[in-house]
Amino acid sequence: MTGAPAAADIPRPDAIPGDLGWNLGMVLRGYQSRFEEAVAGMPEGIRGYQVLSAVVHRDPPNQQALGAHLAIDRTVLTYLLDRLVAARLVERVPAANDRRARKIVPTGQGRTVLSTYERRLDAAEQGLLSSLAADEVSLLSGLIQRLAMEIHRAQPNSNPCEAMDHLP
Repeated sequence: MTGAPAAADIPRPDAIPGDLGWNLGMVLRGYQSRFEEAVAGMPEGIRGYQVLSAVVHRDPPNQQALGAHLAIDRTVLTYLLDRLVAARLVERVPAANDRRARKIVPTGQGRTVLSTYERRLDAAEQGLLSSLAADEVSLLSGLIQRLAMEIHRAQPNSNPCEAMDHLP
């Protein structure tokens, strides 16, 4: 059979089983600390940012779909949304296809606030990757995205935030 060798057949010099987990854990810890700093002041911190970002960029049809997309329990989501509504970043409006359901929409202020935090987060991500050359950043980003999508297809209901919560 021809073609590229399977990943298991590619030698990994100096790799010790378990190193991948340690390396990923360190990168995630570095990312998380920069993420937390970048979203300081956002109601509900990282979770608030993720909700606002999903509302603006994903436009979920209703509150239930928003919770499913972010893998957030509906009770927890209700409290998160209460805080974002109180901060005038989002509004609850009747969903178009089911007047009993609520669609979460960003306010103008919410869009402005998100834009500010996106710039801060972009700078934090650039800082995290600053020791890599541009072509290495591009390669790393592409590989991580591809691997993440493969894992998501195999485990569509997995919650990436739980992985962060269980880091050693």
